[in-house]
Amino acid sequence: MHTGRHYSLDEVIRWTRRETYIFLVIMAIPTVAFQVLGWTWLSLSWSPIALVGTAVAFITGFNNSAAYGRLWEARQVWGEIIDASRTWGMMVADLVTAPESAGVKRALIHRQIAWLTALRYHLREARAWETMCRSDNTEYLERNYVVAEWDGKLDALLSTLLDPAELSVVALRKNRPTPLIGLQSKALREGVEAGWLSDSHRLALINVLNRFLESQGKCERLKNYPYPRQFATLNLIFVWMFILLLPFGLIHEFQELGPGFVWLTIPAGVAIAWVLHTIDKIGESSSNPFEGGPNDVPITALSRVAEIDLRESIGETDVPQLIEPRNNLLH
Repeated sequence: MHTGRHYSLDEVIRWTRRETYIFLVIMAIPTVAFQVLGWTWLSLSWSPIALVGTAVAFITGFNNSAAYGRLWEARQVWGEIIDASRTWGMMVADLVTAPESAGVKRALIHRQIAWLTALRYHLREARAWETMCRSDNTEYLERNYVVAEWDGKLDALLSTLLDPAELSVVALRKNRPTPLIGLQSKALREGVEAGWLSDSHRLALINVLNRFLESQGKCERLKNYPYPRQFATLNLIFVWMFILLLPFGLIHEFQELGPGFVWLTIPAGVAIAWVLHTIDKIGESSSNPFEGGPNDVPITALSRVAEIDLRESIGETDVPQLIEPRNNLLH
């Protein structure tokens, strides 16, 4: 998530420069052929090209609206996770009455922190349709920020939060967060059997665990079900169709102003193509809210916020610091 007022012009230029070079070639070739070689048949009426442009504008707007909807839904889900984590910490602190309550509370709180950790690692796994493997996004990442889940080891973090028996259970599962909720439920059942937790209090805590599972399911739906590929494919085709046709229509328009004005096709065409393609690219980079991009929901930082609240709820003083933005980017 970008935390500054805006991206710098240098960042935008670097991010889009490869496409800009392509646009320059696309605009220059027919313009030079028309002006230098005298291929006057390259001039096309603007009307059919404008129809294609209308379709492109419509579907690009739809794409960006859907991408923003996915991004905002992901942020809402993680807001629910933070709220439920605080509720869990408060209820564990107040409702657990075991003689060895300090150790029991610590285990319940640390399993929740382990769940947050496992969930964020789970959501950072790559998918075929995500865009962070592209050279422009990779270059931006290397210059500006680090995705913690790609550099750290999950098992090493979980080993500081779980006992070896629990860690062995979690390590056997592909989906690491789910068994952690199961371990929490088992601990609550054992608490009732041991007499340090009442049935009513167990049910209240189980309801919070259900909220965690529901939020995890929502995150996995956003992660594993991409923006529909048929819309993304058509939008890509329409955008490039319009860009390829653009110089021929602009030649037709500028030649009516005079022979020398045809050269304006190159800068005008590059500018129009850049604007349209960049809008589409912004939508594409925003539609996968957990892929590790600069526009992602900052699940690492949000997990840290929840961890601090959870640890403080049981009186721990050795808590980690909030994660600060790096180059105006928070992850």
